[in-house]
Amino acid sequence: MNFKWNYEQPTPEREQQAKELADKIGMSPIMAELLFQRGIRTESAAKRFFRPMLSELIDPFLMNDMDVAVDRLNDAMGRKERIMVYGDYDVDGCTAVALVFKFLQQFYSNIEYYIPDRYEEGYGISKKGLDYAASHNVKLIIVLDCGIKAVDEIAYAKSLGIDFIVCDHHVPDDELPNAVAILNPKRKDSTYPFKELCGCGVGFKFMQAFAKNNGIPFSQLIPLLDFCAVSIAADIVSIMGENRILAFHGLKQLNQNPSIGMKAIIETCGLTGREITMNDIIFRIGPRINASGRVQNGTETVDLLVEKDIKKAVALAMHINEYNDQRRDIDKQMTEEANQIVERLESQEHQPAIVLYDDSWKKGVVGIVASRMTEMYFRPTVVLSCNREKGLATGSARSVSGYDIYDAIKSCRDLLENFGGHPYAVGLTLKIENIPEFKQRFQQYVEENIHIEQTEASLDIEAVIDFKDITKKMHNDLKRFAPHGPDNPKPMFCTKGVYDYGTSKVVGKQQEHIKLELVDSRSSNVMNGIAFGQSEAARYIKSKRSFNIVYTIEDNIYKRSEVQLQIEDIKPMEI
Repeated sequence: MNFKWNYEQPTPEREQQAKELADKIGMSPIMAELLFQRGIRTESAAKRFFRPMLSELIDPFLMNDMDVAVDRLNDAMGRKERIMVYGDYDVDGCTAVALVFKFLQQFYSNIEYYIPDRYEEGYGISKKGLDYAASHNVKLIIVLDCGIKAVDEIAYAKSLGIDFIVCDHHVPDDELPNAVAILNPKRKDSTYPFKELCGCGVGFKFMQAFAKNNGIPFSQLIPLLDFCAVSIAADIVSIMGENRILAFHGLKQLNQNPSIGMKAIIETCGLTGREITMNDIIFRIGPRINASGRVQNGTETVDLLVEKDIKKAVALAMHINEYNDQRRDIDKQMTEEANQIVERLESQEHQPAIVLYDDSWKKGVVGIVASRMTEMYFRPTVVLSCNREKGLATGSARSVSGYDIYDAIKSCRDLLENFGGHPYAVGLTLKIENIPEFKQRFQQYVEENIHIEQTEASLDIEAVIDFKDITKKMHNDLKRFAPHGPDNPKPMFCTKGVYDYGTSKVVGKQQEHIKLELVDSRSSNVMNGIAFGQSEAARYIKSKRSFNIVYTIEDNIYKRSEVQLQIEDIKPMEI
């Protein structure tokens, strides 16, 4: 792949400021420059970044309607009303439901949970779910990771005598539903200092406020933090601010004392005994939690997450793992079909965005396929599954880095039955007859608003360094930047003028990777590296000519005391 390398040389003034910060925190100027790029410029901010403290979580009562929400929950429990915890069928929704249900169940028994069926009920609050709640005498529904746009559904619930507390993080419309309380840091009138909580994070803040109001020690919330870490990683929200605190301590909980359900998933993933990272959540744990809602029904996931018996949990985890295998097969087939469609569209390379649809595609997997298309073609992508019987197409939109696809979808709202999401991911439903006009208008909006560099494969370099800079202390300091994610990516470095030490070789079943041993012209350090899928560069490397590399610094999995460069791109010196 032909990557564009982005690097901005620090000004002399910036270099001096980084040096001053480095002296204060006992790190190299390189580390201080990485902090500057994350908006961290003082010693106190650096200390908070490297040592996230649960005591620094924001007061939950700063969130609009939090006092009202806690009062209504207290009243429901005092009156012994039936309470339903209702949530979306994805990772964020299921972990949020599990967190709230599991915490409240310790103090209250007249409570249940409900996950709508993706295929029968669709996204968000459904009439079927509300009718079920009314038939079971539910008087209060706590809805998580959805509900912010459910104006008609919550009005219908009110006619049934059901109150709602909405805990959501999606972008609201101008009109808010008539709920008792709406907890959402993205409300236009929000007074909450941090806007980027995930749905599970909003649920955690609600339980934090409930605990504080009722004199329940904060320590009783700590076992739930593993749900927060999984949700933050899987929902791809900012990993700075309050999310960093929740993710840091959630990972600690996940590694040291996970819940029974999480422990069973970890075992099924083959991660037992390993230090679990955000990448493990994104690529191994998260897909399994998602699989139930994509293939069957997300209720089974919540059943697993709240299970108290390890044997039952392992059995449930293995069953959900079978769903994940099915999901992978469907995903692979749909991605191949989508790719074939794109390749047939001769004009696609000139199009600013991709819109694909098919009657046979399973709507539970369209989001994954949209992500794959975005990664392959570097274009905002919409993938739709059509139901001819209902006359509706349901799908997902995914964006490229830096482009707000929510605004692009919103510009076509008059053609949509429903939509909602974030700047990088949106769900939508529209009539099949509206697809051609939607495609034309969506692509036109993207073309008028996207920057050309946002549609190019690129690597963001944070520092240009020499191999002599890569010391054991530097590697240990780099580890303190974790957990990584949006707004805190794993730092990417560039070293110029490197060449083969003489022992680099092509490896892999299909000889597709390169295992490298490299030196640079400014030090005698020999660095080990791996370049996945870049075997086409092997001939140039073996020619003894020098080249430039972009890479991250990793643990060598075979020699724990050593580091290994994971090389993202290789370019000859003359380029």
